Amino acid sequence: MDTTADVHPVDEIPPVRQLAAFGLQHVLAMYAGAVAVPLIVGGAMKLSPADLAYLITADLLVCGIATLIQCVGFWRFGVRLPIMQGCTFAAVSPMVLIGTTQGGLPAIYGSVIVAGLAIMLLAPVFGRLLRFFPPLVTGTVILIIGVSLLPVAGNWAAGGAGTKDFGEPKNLALAGFVLAVVLGVQRFAPAFLSRIAVLLGIAVGLAVAVPFGFTDFGGVGDADWVGISTPFHFGAPEFRASAIVSMLIVALVTMTETTGDLIAVGELTGRRVEPRPLADGLRADGVSTVLGGVFNTFPYTAYAQNVGLVGMTRVRSRWVVAAAGGMLVLLGLLPKLGAVVAAIPAPVLGGAGLVMFGTVAASGLRTLARVDFRDNDNLTVVAVSVAIGTLPVGVPTVYEKFPDWFQTVMNSGISAGCLSAIVLNLLFNHLPAKSRSAEAEGGSAALAESAGLPVGGGEEAVEEPRKKTL
Repeated sequence: MDTTADVHPVDEIPPVRQLAAFGLQHVLAMYAGAVAVPLIVGGAMKLSPADLAYLITADLLVCGIATLIQCVGFWRFGVRLPIMQGCTFAAVSPMVLIGTTQGGLPAIYGSVIVAGLAIMLLAPVFGRLLRFFPPLVTGTVILIIGVSLLPVAGNWAAGGAGTKDFGEPKNLALAGFVLAVVLGVQRFAPAFLSRIAVLLGIAVGLAVAVPFGFTDFGGVGDADWVGISTPFHFGAPEFRASAIVSMLIVALVTMTETTGDLIAVGELTGRRVEPRPLADGLRADGVSTVLGGVFNTFPYTAYAQNVGLVGMTRVRSRWVVAAAGGMLVLLGLLPKLGAVVAAIPAPVLGGAGLVMFGTVAASGLRTLARVDFRDNDNLTVVAVSVAIGTLPVGVPTVYEKFPDWFQTVMNSGISAGCLSAIVLNLLFNHLPAKSRSAEAEGGSAALAESAGLPVGGGEEAVEEPRKKTL
């Protein structure tokens, strides 16, 4: 890589060959999730195959643009870290409801545009809340992100949710084979090859899958060579109050999720996310969401699955992910290439996903290892937050009797666990402590130290109790 003593690993620019390989690896890691949202929403609205294909190419195009904005950045837009952007699943249920009962795609796009503008306005507010994300909270959130993603990898490994052969031994065998290839390459291959272990695992898995009939490339021949998404293809946006309120709730959820993802990437890359970069990253989410409403797609957020890939490969360059963004733009403009990527069978992605998503969870544990759990309630904060965050993952229908706005917030394990960690950290570590703690520490300053509050030492003092000086 192009390195100097003054260049942070995040800003290093690898050679073109490595950029291409590392970037393609990121595209393959997020592709299935990226196209799932337009498929679900379009399918629920009973759109024609042509309109579904249009939604997918529009989504890939804006995914690429959003990723470039986030990684490369301009002015006060973009966190300038290796962050992939994609459609958020938190918006799926509200968009299906809006699209089927409240005005169709034009009403969806009107609410998406308003939500994007709201995110840009609220970004500085979230930036100032960063002090409420000490290692106790960030480690818990990163752990929940990883655990929440594991069922996604499990569904892929079993053949893809809803498929006729879901859970067939052959699917799990293929996923296990890909997992073994990824681990073997990472353990025994030279350094460069170990960094593209996921890409090699997917390539070898695809090579094995084709002769055994796991995939069909028939759709490649039917796809167009060139496809361009034009603004407001499905009609001028409609601004309906009920739809806008629903999407504003989604905006708050995605901002919370993105905050957790940005902090996680900052931990993995060694470039800590400060309030201003956090606001810049959220602002990029907002402008990308506005672009989504204009170019016939949906709200955008940071993709947690790619956070795991950064941690696993230890490739921290934001230019690698920027290259992935460029590839997504090409896939959005060249539907035939997109059809090739779409033909990769789900079990192949599942085998690679198990490693990547597990890496995210392990990274959360590594962050929590820096937290002091002696003579305090930090263990309770982690325990309850993880429980709340994984509840909708293990029991997806647990909140189905609650109002829609509540489901939007709590059905996302990431946002539910993040909110829980923040509130519990405030309750146990930022409110006045128990009287016995005050007596033990002999005053309010020492009390704040024992509770995990910075006293005269800045945010770095959070959860780092100092030795008593007697």
